[in-house]
Amino acid sequence: MTSLWLIDTPTPARLPVTPGLRFDVIVIGAGLTGLTTALLLAQNGVRTAVVEARRIGDGTTGASTAKVSLLQGIRAQQIREQHSSEALRQYVDANAAAQQWLLTYCEANDIPFQVADALTYAQAESEVATVRAEHDVLREVGLPVEYLERIDTPFPSFGAVRLPGQTQLNPMGLLSMLAADIEARGVPIYESSRVLGVGFGRGGDHVVDTEHGPLHAETVVLATGTPILDRGGFFARLTPQRSYLTAFRTTETLPEGMYISAGQPTRSLRRVPDPEGDILLVGGNGHVVGRETHTEACVDDLTEWTQRWFPAVEPLTTWSAQDYKPTGELPYVGPILPGVGGILVATGYAKWGMTNAIAAALALTGRLTGKSPEWSPALASWRRSDLASLPHALSTNAAVAQSLSTGWLRLARTSTDDVPPPEGCGRVERHLLRPTATCTVGGVTTEVSAVCPHLYGIVRWNAAEKSWDCPLHGSRFAADGTLLEGPATKPLSPISPR
Repeated sequence: MTSLWLIDTPTPARLPVTPGLRFDVIVIGAGLTGLTTALLLAQNGVRTAVVEARRIGDGTTGASTAKVSLLQGIRAQQIREQHSSEALRQYVDANAAAQQWLLTYCEANDIPFQVADALTYAQAESEVATVRAEHDVLREVGLPVEYLERIDTPFPSFGAVRLPGQTQLNPMGLLSMLAADIEARGVPIYESSRVLGVGFGRGGDHVVDTEHGPLHAETVVLATGTPILDRGGFFARLTPQRSYLTAFRTTETLPEGMYISAGQPTRSLRRVPDPEGDILLVGGNGHVVGRETHTEACVDDLTEWTQRWFPAVEPLTTWSAQDYKPTGELPYVGPILPGVGGILVATGYAKWGMTNAIAAALALTGRLTGKSPEWSPALASWRRSDLASLPHALSTNAAVAQSLSTGWLRLARTSTDDVPPPEGCGRVERHLLRPTATCTVGGVTTEVSAVCPHLYGIVRWNAAEKSWDCPLHGSRFAADGTLLEGPATKPLSPISPR
């Protein structure tokens, strides 16, 4: 499964960490949050470096639908249910500032983008009230949205809220320009350099422990999707979500605008202009990471839905993306622990990272340079209003506890099955005292530990992506146990042949 953006926009490889160097700030993660933060800091004269575990764009940004919109599905009413109208207003202001920064940057650097209306639509009559509620709450905070009784779509729709003049682009084109820009300012980007931990060194510095050796910095920014440090317990304040995307080539006329349904199953659509024929992106069918048994069916369902309503399209590629939904609905941007400013985090964008990532970068830079934006309290990593989210947090973590116990209970009996799984399949079993994850991919059968090194959940096989996914906090591993993403910092341990 390869993102359309990674196919069309190859990026040069960069060298791994040179150990022993010191910087004012080390940014961990080379997605949109990390690269924008590094650029803003460099513009303010801060000596900065970026450390990336894999390659630029290998995370969420490179898998995004890349809608740069202030109308974000039904996020406004979800936020308003737990927070004040002023908090929602600040959130919208933060995203508006981020959108304006991005458009200005794209125009100044000749990065292509398209202006399009954003629409949250009702795909059934039961969703109409939700769409109207989104319209009303956004009007209250000053966004010029309008409610449409009908919209002209080939797929079922029963009205929509529309916000004109929003933006879409190729996220890898943006990341490539950001990377070139910050390197031209003397900021090194280290790839293939996984961070294993952050400790304390002499003189109050932090020691960033990478797989190639240590780096030193006064301040560390975790721009890793979910924080890779357990300090602050952010893994318990986030729900890791996996969603799927499909790309189709077509010569037929596609609906103008960027669409997302108000209810489930999610249907997210946008057009990608291309000289060889426009491309239709369709996404949806999200689920909590590691808790969906039939992941292949999620992809097949998207394909079937698209071909039903757009019969002339031809499939190009499919892929998936990982996002993190905050239990408190608003993003978490700021100190990893209250009152401790040496390690900063940015997470919880709830699938709307194209604006929230840049808002986070603006807020982090403002904190480090003493020029915090007026709207930054809405993105705070610690706030009293999050007490309202406590029931949801308890429910989320009860589901985590259930997944933990269920995973271990399934290993109660020892397996004696020596027959390898069929091609593309995986299974979890106990061999004597060892929980074992066994899979066959590309004709090669591999056995690794089934225990996630983060908090010891039992991983599950993801058939669509040929990966091992942890149902607790979203760590994911390749078929051979290599770490892909999540709060874990170590791979699944290999198991010697029996």
